[in-house]
Amino acid sequence: MVNSVGPSGIFQPLEGDDPRVIAGYRLSAKLGAGGMGKVYLSYTPGGRPVAIKVIRPEFSEDAEFRRRFKQEVQSAQRVQGLFTAPVIDSDAEGPSPWLATAYVPGPSLSAAVAEHGRLPVSTVLLLVAGIAEALQVIHGAGIVHRDLKPSNVLLAADGPRVIDFGIARAADATSLTSSGVTVGTPTFMAPEQAAGSTITPATDIFALGQVAAYAAIGTPAFGEGTSHGVLYRIVHEEPDLTGLPDELRDLVSRCLAKDPSERPSVAEVIALCGEASGQTQLRRPEEWLPTAVAADITTRTAAPAPVQTPPPPLQAPASQAAVPQPPTQPAQPPTPPPVQQVPTALNQPQTPPPGYGPAAYAPTATGTAPVPPMSGGPGATGPITAMPAPQPPKKKRKGLVTALVLVCLLVFAGAGGGAVYYVMKGDDTKKNSQADDKTKNADTAPSPSDGATGATGADTGDNAQAPKQDPEPVDFKGINLPDEYHLSVAEEPVKPSNADNSSDVDFAYQDNNYSDDQVETQTGKLVLLDAGQQGTLDTCRSDTRFTETILTKRLSKGSQMCLTTSYGHVALITFRGYAPESSPSKYMTVDVRVWRNAVEPEENS
Repeated sequence: MVNSVGPSGIFQPLEGDDPRVIAGYRLSAKLGAGGMGKVYLSYTPGGRPVAIKVIRPEFSEDAEFRRRFKQEVQSAQRVQGLFTAPVIDSDAEGPSPWLATAYVPGPSLSAAVAEHGRLPVSTVLLLVAGIAEALQVIHGAGIVHRDLKPSNVLLAADGPRVIDFGIARAADATSLTSSGVTVGTPTFMAPEQAAGSTITPATDIFALGQVAAYAAIGTPAFGEGTSHGVLYRIVHEEPDLTGLPDELRDLVSRCLAKDPSERPSVAEVIALCGEASGQTQLRRPEEWLPTAVAADITTRTAAPAPVQTPPPPLQAPASQAAVPQPPTQPAQPPTPPPVQQVPTALNQPQTPPPGYGPAAYAPTATGTAPVPPMSGGPGATGPITAMPAPQPPKKKRKGLVTALVLVCLLVFAGAGGGAVYYVMKGDDTKKNSQADDKTKNADTAPSPSDGATGATGADTGDNAQAPKQDPEPVDFKGINLPDEYHLSVAEEPVKPSNADNSSDVDFAYQDNNYSDDQVETQTGKLVLLDAGQQGTLDTCRSDTRFTETILTKRLSKGSQMCLTTSYGHVALITFRGYAPESSPSKYMTVDVRVWRNAVEPEENS
């Protein structure tokens, strides 16, 4: 039990239901709890503090959550920014999923405002610029934060730190959220989140505007109260910016635009912060926070000491492979047993194999073991003393056998030449067979210089073929697809058609009079990609959220759909918009990228 928890309840003691160890990390205190789990303080073996977030058991029991959690954590580990807390370790397979990030010794923005009130304009501008720079890195990794709020922004001595980026997506579409459990704070959601529409990086910009307003005013821009009431105001009403300083009004108002396309980009947000500060480039002073808030950082820097220094892990963290450690070296080298001297090939000076000597260790079935020394080190001029145990590596013995065979070849060239050739040929065949086995297990395709058959089966007669290379994509931009028309991705070029042939209806647009409009396929499967997913061939091959119809109300400008036809073709369809109201016809505009014969066709197709 941890008793020393520091002042002001920042470091809370572990309670009866709190774990003491997570995958080798000994927990020293509890830092807080949220909608998805609890956060604990721990230390690396080198003594660096880390924050470990353990997911709630309710989410842990959902297989889809675990899959998404693992995927999002892997994406988050690619984010390396000055204003983000890096993810350093995780485990999605254990009894309770968890992730570890660098510990930031500073209060959250929500705690700072709640305790000390609203922040001055200069601090807010530096805060917003830092968060925007963090979003720039996060979005660059293909992630939308989805849950940017004051409690996910930590105030460090050298600037803000954004945490928990992308993790909220793991809870989407799980059995919990579909049954009414809410993850995140409705107060800081965007209109498209509240309406269940497509999430894009612009969603984080809306949240950034809310964070800026909260920091400068001290209260949420859309008020507080029940979730339904707040979400209604976010979708249908304008924010209450009473008390917002004039220097921040243009910045906040543009970020809080209802239409995502009208919000500024991350780069524009940084530029607006620079203009509002009266400088072309923001410069962060050493003391960018008010004195009272900065004092909280000092308090959090004095974290409780680890339970043991360094804490010896009970087991290796899940993301690290176990590395066997050598036993303690004996004070005196072992005495070698009596040996018989044998002359080396051609009686030439020899050098012992690398690593052999009094302090060398050789691998064994369970770890490592000391290797006795051999006489005749570098510079020896006589025969070498061979040790009966341990034997030198087989590679060395084979080289010695080859040398002896060469001697025999020279001495008995007339009588035994054919036999020697047979021995050498057999050795080469064995090596070729080993090379073939390695080539069969290789994941990469052979280089063009390998020829049509590659490197496999050249000498052994194997029928293994080189892996099939991905087809080159073909792009068709700005296709206007009218109502009741369809596309066939096998055609060259891909163009709208209204031919009555269901076997060619790969992608069609339907304007339904009595129900919602939709796009559909009659020859394959569709997948609507999430925001942040990369529209690549690998993505289209791996995503299995198949459907045959997608409602057009779920599409926004830039939405992407993967199409896989039963004939083995794959297409990425990007929605660009609808016909203008002045147009006499109704159509949608799409871009199509096609990989023909990219997957195995279905039987009887």
